[in-house]
Amino acid sequence: MNTPEPQLRTVEVIRYVTPLREGGSLPAIVEADDDFLYVLKFRGAGQGVKALIAELIAGELARTLGFRIPEIVLATLDPAMARLEPDEEIQDLLRASGGLNLGLHFLSKATTFDPVLNTVSARLASEIVWFDCFITNVDRTARNTNMLMWHKELWLIDHGASLYFHHAGLPWDEQARKPFGAVKNHVLLPWAGELDAVDADFKQKLSPERIQAIVDLVPAEWLATDDPTETVEAQRQIYVQFLTTRLAHSEIFVQEAQHAKARI
Repeated sequence: MNTPEPQLRTVEVIRYVTPLREGGSLPAIVEADDDFLYVLKFRGAGQGVKALIAELIAGELARTLGFRIPEIVLATLDPAMARLEPDEEIQDLLRASGGLNLGLHFLSKATTFDPVLNTVSARLASEIVWFDCFITNVDRTARNTNMLMWHKELWLIDHGASLYFHHAGLPWDEQARKPFGAVKNHVLLPWAGELDAVDADFKQKLSPERIQAIVDLVPAEWLATDDPTETVEAQRQIYVQFLTTRLAHSEIFVQEAQHAKARI
């Protein structure tokens, strides 16, 4: 079955509604010119555009694999909006975030996934654990599941902490072949008993062409650096090569996850 090419809409932020203080990078609920509410991730926040890059790439990879993900949009913000905000911290954030930011459709009345109250199948648990190992997402623990229940269905959110190799300038080729030690803390690991089957299935769904198409969605201005020898296209291809290499060597992180599950 052919799946449509990934696409992103662009909206304009017209109103800052309220901050979400539980997020370390001060995300907020905003209203856009399409009359929808979005959870906005700001380029001027602590982790900068790299967190937005990770959010975009991981989110669209998850959508390709069949997970429920809020719609991701590019959101243009006018820094002049800062004049309307009484909070100085929010003013500074808005001023630093002019241009393209990233928004996720706000799931009104969604509740946080609770592993005590909510159950998932072994298959779905295995799919999510595999996915987080693939994108090196350290932020799906019992303390912070980053999953929501909305209309009795499970939705994945908040992937800005994934692809962490790009924050510390770590060599992508070495990191792509490393196991994912943080899987031992994954909230769904105890139920992930079908990792081998998921591995075979997901490797078929994530073609090099689909990975390239997803990475191509990242705005060029998020990839630009101060080093004139590092072109935007070169930066883009680092993400493509990291993901395709990690996918080709998925048995490394699958085995690590299986060993971590056995130790529980």
